[in-house]
Amino acid sequence: MSSTANITLRQLRVFLAVAELRNFSRAGDRMGLTQPAVSRIIHELESQVGLALVNRTTRLVELTQAGRSLAAKLERPIDDLELALGDIQDLTGQRRGTVRVGSSPTLSAQLMPACIAESARRWPDLRLQLLDRVQQDVLASVRAGEVDFAAVIEPQDTQDLDTEVIQHDPFVLVCRADHPLARHRSLNWQRLDGQPLVLLDHASGSRRLIDQSLAQQGIAAEVVQELGHVTTAFRMVEAGLGVSVLPGLVAPDLGSSQTLVVRPLLPRVERRIMLVRRRHRALSPMAADIWQLVAGLAARSQAPSQRQPSPP
Repeated sequence: MSSTANITLRQLRVFLAVAELRNFSRAGDRMGLTQPAVSRIIHELESQVGLALVNRTTRLVELTQAGRSLAAKLERPIDDLELALGDIQDLTGQRRGTVRVGSSPTLSAQLMPACIAESARRWPDLRLQLLDRVQQDVLASVRAGEVDFAAVIEPQDTQDLDTEVIQHDPFVLVCRADHPLARHRSLNWQRLDGQPLVLLDHASGSRRLIDQSLAQQGIAAEVVQELGHVTTAFRMVEAGLGVSVLPGLVAPDLGSSQTLVVRPLLPRVERRIMLVRRRHRALSPMAADIWQLVAGLAARSQAPSQRQPSPP
């Protein structure tokens, strides 16, 4: 006869991760466990319920009928239990555990380091784990429950998400200091007409907005390079391959560069930076605290392009 008396919350959480990701290794990555540890936990859970929950005959783990039934009924009660435990922790002011936050690359580099550092200062026993991926993958992680919430560039489809705008980030021109466009304190978008452009690729949440702005302004610009990282874009511009339109938030990456300059583009076009989470799914008290922390630090930060431009 099976016994469920010793089933733990950890076992159930590991099972839900396997059920969602269909892969022991990926489930282990999420839970901070090795693949053998995940396999052992699932085997222990199966022994305790007296039923096979997964089929291991294929590369992707498939749930048995019992596994599908258990997964369908478990997720909401487990979430409610963790929220209840978090509320109890909240009464003592304790913050222990892990909060997982997704972020697209430019935000991971410019916004999240300060948030992680401040979280560690306020709550030493709380671990803020960053999932740094391209925007499409970050949004998929939110919808799959792989992260508690994420910082992204305004997505097109938010019907299944709760969102909060935390910052407005204007697009800017980045060019060589000896480029003719660098003589201007600010530039109309029309001055980009005919210029060779070095842009982020379409995996970036910003590229769609940049393309829309160029089209709205009727600009016929040749995109000579499409790149996955802003640092690569800077190096291409330094090499004289073109000019770039980038989010103002990345301007600190220029540091003390003597080669490149940043100029505001007019009319001002902004990307909205948002926090997103699954709709109708409450955050744990720990995750809610981190959400407020990220929103607060973003509101207090200011992209260099939002300041008064200095004379050329």
